[in-house]
Amino acid sequence: MSGFPKEAMRMLKETSRTFYIPITFLQKELKYSVASAYLVFRAIDEIEDHEELDNDVKSTMLMQISDLFKKPFDNEEYIRILGLKKDQMPEVTLRLQEWLQACPKDTLSIIMDAASEMALGMAKWAKVNWNIQTREDLDEYTYYVAGLVGVLLSDLWEHYGDEKTDRELAIGYGRGLQAVNILRNQKEDFDERGVSFVPDGWSRAELFEYAEENLAKADEYMKSLSKKSILLFCRLPLALAHKTLKAMKEGREKITRAEVEQTVDEVQTN
Repeated sequence: MSGFPKEAMRMLKETSRTFYIPITFLQKELKYSVASAYLVFRAIDEIEDHEELDNDVKSTMLMQISDLFKKPFDNEEYIRILGLKKDQMPEVTLRLQEWLQACPKDTLSIIMDAASEMALGMAKWAKVNWNIQTREDLDEYTYYVAGLVGVLLSDLWEHYGDEKTDRELAIGYGRGLQAVNILRNQKEDFDERGVSFVPDGWSRAELFEYAEENLAKADEYMKSLSKKSILLFCRLPLALAHKTLKAMKEGREKITRAEVEQTVDEVQTN
């Protein structure tokens, strides 16, 4: 990616198993925008997921960062918000300003708006310890952390080309991937963070249904895409999600490295 900081690409490769390869399928400016967006979202996601931070601290921090995204980014203010917790933050979070600077100027406001909304949603759910009681709660949480990404991507497809997509299906795409993640990490989230994303009264079976319902929307979403590079980008995470869901139904925790590599090959040759 000439014209895009090598450091940003290194960080992308280090932090994303699912999205690094698909991002390389995209065309120049779009590729840079999506790569920047991924790193910005990852930076705030690391705050939400941080194992050593108190929920109230996370919530306050994320609320302030949400406000920060509403104006030209002030890195000094950002570092002040991180405060004494700065030393506990991963590199991707500390270097947020660089990921924003790497973003093409014409899409920066789109990405900052989405990041502001995401940080606000994360702040809300951190404050209540991700206490998800109903399907509506789960829908709202998965919208903020993943459906919103689907909407952002659709905005970028439209900005750079002629791809017009359905907003609800775009949200379903993001939500489907997130639901598979929730299923995969269910035990770990509870054991390590004391958090459950499963609505009251739901068994794992209902969570599987929820994932399948949203992945069906994601499959519909794919039918509205025509540009080869965008199709390739969207196809790989979705194919991996479908295969992971199938593996979990068979009682496996996840798919193997070989299955991932096979899926990458399949996506590029179909």
